[in-house]
Amino acid sequence: MPAKRRAETIFDGVRRACEVMLVTLAVGVALAAVVIPRLAGATPYAVLTGSMRPAMPPGTLVVVRPVDPADIKVGSVVTFQPRPDDPSVVTHRIVAQGFDAAGLPVYQTKGDANDAVDPAAIHAGQILGQRWYFVPYIGYLTDLLTGHQRMTGVLVVAGGLILYALVMLLGALRDRMRRPRPVSPSGAAHA
Repeated sequence: MPAKRRAETIFDGVRRACEVMLVTLAVGVALAAVVIPRLAGATPYAVLTGSMRPAMPPGTLVVVRPVDPADIKVGSVVTFQPRPDDPSVVTHRIVAQGFDAAGLPVYQTKGDANDAVDPAAIHAGQILGQRWYFVPYIGYLTDLLTGHQRMTGVLVVAGGLILYALVMLLGALRDRMRRPRPVSPSGAAHA
């Protein structure tokens, strides 16, 4: 094989490998950030501070599922509203469990990287869910996009993947049509 043709073949192989990695990455991000949480009734949140380092640094996407208060234990990582009337959320670990004056369960939380526990205990009604899984750095992307924009992004990625598959299929068909057919000794072409 001539050197020029061999270099083209190597370049084509590297290009295809890069394409496959890029497509796999795009599909993985879309699945982790939007599709799986939506199908499972979970909610994705972006970690914005370093309070849960080293496992969940800023920019981590944490996906939480609703949890039965009876299943909340010391050591669980939960996402909660620190004040019931405030939409902001925090993801920290349960470090203590007890009861308030009315006999309702309360939980003390703390960020893994923090030296002190959070100032106020929380009630079960403030807990939005327990950590199901997390993916570092994807939270930066989801934090930039609204829910509608994320869904649009998933549709664009899916459409791009379908278009990519069609282009690859048409290219393969074109190459097959251009390939010369072997000729038998009798002179008839074989399909």
